[in-house]
Amino acid sequence: MSSLYHHLAPGFVERLGAGFAFLPRFAEHVAPELVEAVGAIAACAPFRRMETPGGRRMSVAMTNCGACGWVSGRSGYRYATADPHTGAPWPAMPELFSRLAAGAAERAGFSCFDPDVCLINRYEVGSRLTLHRDSDELDFSAPIVSISLGLPALFQWGGHSRSDGTLQLELRHGDALVWGGVDRLRYHGVLPLRDGDHPLLGRCRVNLTFRKAG
Repeated sequence: MSSLYHHLAPGFVERLGAGFAFLPRFAEHVAPELVEAVGAIAACAPFRRMETPGGRRMSVAMTNCGACGWVSGRSGYRYATADPHTGAPWPAMPELFSRLAAGAAERAGFSCFDPDVCLINRYEVGSRLTLHRDSDELDFSAPIVSISLGLPALFQWGGHSRSDGTLQLELRHGDALVWGGVDRLRYHGVLPLRDGDHPLLGRCRVNLTFRKAG
């Protein structure tokens, strides 16, 4: 497994695959507004540790905003237009979110990205996301855009099989990743979050993942 660390200026784009781009510090300039918006969303649709189809609680707490939201339970992984905990529609996606996601996608070479959902993950110390691929969406022609906030995390970027080797990339506050095209269905994950204290988010990391679900 190889490692990449960065000390790069905003505006830099590093291509790590045909359809995979790393945009360091891309969202750093609007990070306080993003954190504030996440707080407002969570006030309406609180973070929760969802249950896997096998009955285990996920390590990462999640919520959503947009036209639909990603949910998990005994009936499987799926997108739903309403929060299953409250029956209410998910909070609307802030204009800042959609504009930022479209801008990151454009810089990575994917024009006209119009996400309809933002899955918001909150990692506490020790939380992790095992290798998986985002395959519940109906439209694989659109990329995935991921924005990191808070504590740094070690992101794993794998192949088209779970058993393929992985690249390890450190993601810091404000960093963005974009993957699509031939890399859209690659496996990826996040190693257990290391302890620390971030000025905006304390001992946690928040990840915004933008998708075109339908």
